[in-house]
Amino acid sequence: MTIAKELSGRAKAMLRAVAAGRGELSGGREPDLYVDGLPCCDQMVTHDLVRAGLLRARRAVGLDERSDAELTDAGRAAIA
Repeated sequence: MTIAKELSGRAKAMLRAVAAGRGELSGGREPDLYVDGLPCCDQMVTHDLVRAGLLRARRAVGLDERSDAELTDAGRAAIA
């Protein structure tokens, strides 16, 4: 099964928001996603997307900082 088929509608929407330049990730081992400056409602999905290598921060940041989020090649393929 491909990753795209395993993703929920919410996960795909989160990836699309990041692809549109609307996402930021907090620093830390388990980053939180912010969309349009607001915390995303499902941080467990955020953690899963980061661990799966679909989503990452554009730059390294500290725990109290945020970085623009970006999709990896696999993340772009998952919503293509």
